[in-house]
Amino acid sequence: MKRALFCLFFICLSSFVFSNSFLTKFRPTSDAKRTTYIDLDGDRDPDVLRTYLNGDVPVQWIDDDDDMKVGDLQGDSDNDCLMIDRNKDGNYGDEFDLMIDWVDTNNDGKADMQLLADNAKRTDRGWTPGHFMISLDADSDGMMNYVDWNTLKIEAWDRIGQCDFFQDYSGKTILFKTHTSTFNMDDLRYNWENPFLFYETDQDGFSEMAIRLMDVPQIDLSKIHPVKLSKRITDVRMTFDLDNDNAPGNEFDFDMSLKLTGKGFDYSKCVHKFKNLRGLPASDQYFYDPRWRQLDELIYVDHESAYRKVFDEGEWSQCGFVFDEDDDCQRWERVEFYDSKDLFKIGARNGGLDNNPQADATGDRGEWDMDFSGKGNLYIGGFDGMIHLLGAEWGAWRIDQNAKYYQGWQGWRNGADSIPHALCNAEPSRFPTVNYIDSNNNGFIDVMQYDMDGDSIFEKVFSLLELGIDDRCEVWETSKMNYSDYQSFYKQAASKLWNKALSALKVAQKQKIETSYFCFLLSPKSIQQKYHNGFWLNYYVYEALKEKYSDGSNQEMKRTIDRAYISGNWELIK
Repeated sequence: MKRALFCLFFICLSSFVFSNSFLTKFRPTSDAKRTTYIDLDGDRDPDVLRTYLNGDVPVQWIDDDDDMKVGDLQGDSDNDCLMIDRNKDGNYGDEFDLMIDWVDTNNDGKADMQLLADNAKRTDRGWTPGHFMISLDADSDGMMNYVDWNTLKIEAWDRIGQCDFFQDYSGKTILFKTHTSTFNMDDLRYNWENPFLFYETDQDGFSEMAIRLMDVPQIDLSKIHPVKLSKRITDVRMTFDLDNDNAPGNEFDFDMSLKLTGKGFDYSKCVHKFKNLRGLPASDQYFYDPRWRQLDELIYVDHESAYRKVFDEGEWSQCGFVFDEDDDCQRWERVEFYDSKDLFKIGARNGGLDNNPQADATGDRGEWDMDFSGKGNLYIGGFDGMIHLLGAEWGAWRIDQNAKYYQGWQGWRNGADSIPHALCNAEPSRFPTVNYIDSNNNGFIDVMQYDMDGDSIFEKVFSLLELGIDDRCEVWETSKMNYSDYQSFYKQAASKLWNKALSALKVAQKQKIETSYFCFLLSPKSIQQKYHNGFWLNYYVYEALKEKYSDGSNQEMKRTIDRAYISGNWELIK
């Protein structure tokens, strides 16, 4: 009987704890009965408050702005620092511990900066584990980094729904991040993502554009601080919500990304001073590595200068491009890039285009300019109406026409968090592929190979040069563009594609081809649908015309159909 009662008690207790884990705990709750105070400077008011979180996890608050009082149950989140002794070894700022420092840089009573030092083991001296993250609240919405107060871990990627993140990636915001403990870094004024910039262009609270600037570190385990930043930005990734269709329930919907790599540019003179960044000196004794608390400046590229520095000062050797053709990407940082690898191998780290586990298995189109001959510029291909990367030697589109194989914020691949979608755990075994080639090395695609049945064999090859079509197109210089220019660029591409589709439909009707079957594509309700539906209507009309003349009796008409489709000049067909 006693055993049965004990089991019942344990089950009830477990149920209570388990059910509580379903609730998001947006604030730490202290143990009011076990609160003690320490006066470090002898002024008779407390400078350190010690208590417990989650029952038995020791924590202490450092009062950096000298407003703590006896009777407080915890410090404040405007200018204090919370130190969490996660391994309960009596040291609050040592290995395995988490420290969260809020800084009010303009003395308005609200934090504008948040620093998180997430320490790994002392002997973990290389790249990962551990984090050093800094958030700057550039739009004053009060949102910065996110800590799960149930687990006492950084969960900057947790969210509501698909992509409404608790971490502040939305609006105008700045994020710095390094995947190592602070005690491994040689100069804490610099960072790896230095920084990640999110741009807000229309005051709707969402990010329309992001630029990730990376200072790729050098690791020398013989040094006391083995992670050394180069003080150069050598990897830049820019992404754009071209149609600005983000909204509640669709908070992130980036459409296109550009990646620049090379020698980059020196940013060591981009010094930013901050008031109140230096923590209470007397509290340095509590930190295994107090250097990050001793800072009064950070060195990074800011919102206003980033885009200009990338193009005006950067020395780049390669450019990558990706376009989210199936419009299913809801990642917070960008449309993730395909790798210049095997066309048909599929699977994370399997040597194919989607070798990157964060990339979409199918549905995106990647292009690669391996010598930076195109300078990161773009053009609208006359051969398909899509946006392309100038100078790309080749490219590839893995078609997921109706976004059946959905890509969420961290992907649904490689053991990442599951996404509530019907096919979120599947990858296709077969998929259509279009291969793009610049055969004459003039910077413009002139050969397209179609494998539309997914058998890895190209059943159709179009050569603009053989068809007598000029492959050159109007170039859009990205160095001279701003976000509104990118919007205009996409609108122009979508309009041109849709107008070509309307011309194709007229030709089809004159040729007595029934077009009512395409009804689902005939009423686009957005810019993206004009772009998407326009391409597929052109393609379906082309296929229908080829079928009509498939008996081979009119070879000249078949060639004319090819020329009309690839050039977009459907008036060639009388």
